[in-house]
Amino acid sequence: MKDPLANLFWLLFIIALIVPWYKKYLLIQTRISFLRKIEKERGTRVISLIHRQELMHFIGFPLIKYISIEDSEQILRAIRLTPKDMPIDLILHTPGGLVLATEQIATALLKHPAKVTVMIPHYAMSGGTLLALAADEILMDENAVLGTIDPQLKAFPAVSILKVAKKKSLEKIEDETLILADEAQKAINQISAFAFFCLKSKMPEGKAKSLAQILTGGRWTHDYPITSEIAKEWGLPVNTELPKEVYQLMNLYPQSGLNRPSVQYIPVPYHDRNE
Repeated sequence: MKDPLANLFWLLFIIALIVPWYKKYLLIQTRISFLRKIEKERGTRVISLIHRQELMHFIGFPLIKYISIEDSEQILRAIRLTPKDMPIDLILHTPGGLVLATEQIATALLKHPAKVTVMIPHYAMSGGTLLALAADEILMDENAVLGTIDPQLKAFPAVSILKVAKKKSLEKIEDETLILADEAQKAINQISAFAFFCLKSKMPEGKAKSLAQILTGGRWTHDYPITSEIAKEWGLPVNTELPKEVYQLMNLYPQSGLNRPSVQYIPVPYHDRNE
């Protein structure tokens, strides 16, 4: 005769496995319904790139998320599935991430013929700011912030590495520091050139070059908050009228819980704008 306690144990174990999966499924479906609601109201393709600090399931260690190659693959696919005459809304909440992935996404947004709008409910730092520079319009919460885009090498600002190399005599500098300084100069040149590439269609060429240098030149720390007021003064196309549905969508991304995909969209090609 089977032990009823053993049966109860296995029943509870199965329920413990199924319930988190089902809750995650419902959460994803709710998010998709919000994306669809925004799409219908604005007549756009909506893509979300939302990064939160999450807890690994069963373990509880924090998992930091950032813009990755996987994110760029998914967003590029979403853009390919979007008709050329359909605007794109990109909802951003990110600390930044890999330069390669960020520049791939930004380039694809710049190439999209229809209007591209970036929506920022809280923050879009570093690589997130670079994506905002590629947009035709930036919708920010009045308290949301952008950040600087000065490159970082081995957790150090590239500009600071150059300053150290210039202040010390050559014979006192280690080879690794010299190599880092060379890489730092290249990184600054590359990011500055790409920022100018994003900005040149939005403002006069001289102003675009100046702003690109400000953002990449290490004038402030890497986490310096650039408010909507500052961004407007610089001539960026900023508007603080953010749709309320964006805030509601953010409520579906709690700080901790099960692992979730960072990028979500309706994974089908769009032909009829009224679908």
